[in-house]
Amino acid sequence: MAGFDLDLQSVEREIDDQSDANGRVVLGVLDGETSPSEWVRLVTDGTVLVLAVEGDLNDLASGFAREVRDLGGQLVHFRQFLVVSPPGVHIDTDRLG
Repeated sequence: MAGFDLDLQSVEREIDDQSDANGRVVLGVLDGETSPSEWVRLVTDGTVLVLAVEGDLNDLASGFAREVRDLGGQLVHFRQFLVVSPPGVHIDTDRLG
């Protein structure tokens, strides 16, 4: 069997460089008490947010939703929750409908 050159350290380094997610999920309440910049900072740091919506979603998310989308993040309203993911973390909604 002929050998081949595979540099696993380079591959691991490349994978690490491409992953912005930090593996952290923050549960919180979207009620206007937390500043929009704090939510954006968490998402920018690679955190997934699961926020219980207490009030009008459009009003409460208006301060950060566009910025999260512009960063490449995703927002999904599911039941009474807003799930917000950083760039590179896809929220799969295929099983919902």
